[in-house]
Amino acid sequence: MLSAFMREAGEYSRAFYEVVLPPIDIYELGGQLVVEMDLAGFAKDNISIKATAHTLSVTAKREEKTDEVDGVYLRQRPSRIHRVIRLPVDVDETVEPTAKYENGVLTVKLTMKGAKRVRIE
Repeated sequence: MLSAFMREAGEYSRAFYEVVLPPIDIYELGGQLVVEMDLAGFAKDNISIKATAHTLSVTAKREEKTDEVDGVYLRQRPSRIHRVIRLPVDVDETVEPTAKYENGVLTVKLTMKGAKRVRIE
């Protein structure tokens, strides 16, 4: 009975983490809007990114290791994440965003609309 309770509690906590995670940072740097998102444990090939002028959508899936284990006591790590982020400024859709995935952190750079880098002489 305790085992069933723990399994059910793990599923509820997993669903919770799939909704509230991953943590993100958004900041401006040199005319670009930078979004950093923690996606540790997800393979780069299983991450999908879509950007519009107002939103950034990130979806990631992780393969389950069910046949490699003898028993499961608790599963809290999310198997999938879908996060739509409302961007604080408009971004230029004519400029291709760039993305980098390193050490479990996804970094997306989007050019802000109307932002121009000023060179100082």
